[in-house]
Amino acid sequence: MIPPAEIVAELAAEVRRLKALPGADRLHWTEAAGWHFTLAFLGETDEAVLPELRERLGRAAARHRPPGLRLSRGGRFGDRALWAGAAGETAALGRLAESVAAGCRRAAALSADARAFRAHLTLARNRADADLRPYVSELARFEGAPWTARELTLVRSHLPASGIKGERPRYEALAVWRLGSR
Repeated sequence: MIPPAEIVAELAAEVRRLKALPGADRLHWTEAAGWHFTLAFLGETDEAVLPELRERLGRAAARHRPPGLRLSRGGRFGDRALWAGAAGETAALGRLAESVAAGCRRAAALSADARAFRAHLTLARNRADADLRPYVSELARFEGAPWTARELTLVRSHLPASGIKGERPRYEALAVWRLGSR
């Protein structure tokens, strides 16, 4: 699920503020162009399962109305990653994530590495021994503008392969479905 451009811009302004904190250069910051909520992690997916996966995700999207959300606060996954959280109709977003995961399982596409859904956008990964607590503390006052999540997007990640320092993952939308479009 990809937030609208104006919501991404709002979070990008907050991230610029975070990048000014001491030690921020020790973190590997994600790019705004790749910010999205991962409702289910698929990992490497065989092209042969994509038609069934598309069908099942389309059904899941049709069954759920668009939730009202806003980006809010943040947190960390141990010392590995810094993230921005979500507020609003997060229970509805969680139910959508459950439907998406079920469809992925039925299409034999859900990764063995899949974890329980937690609404977040990854902002930075810790490649060193940086303390993420000051960033979480700064994010505690962040409250983004409300928006309505109207679409479910199947996203393919193209991980860096060139070995060039600083190369970032690239994301490609494979399919998009309107939520609640029965």
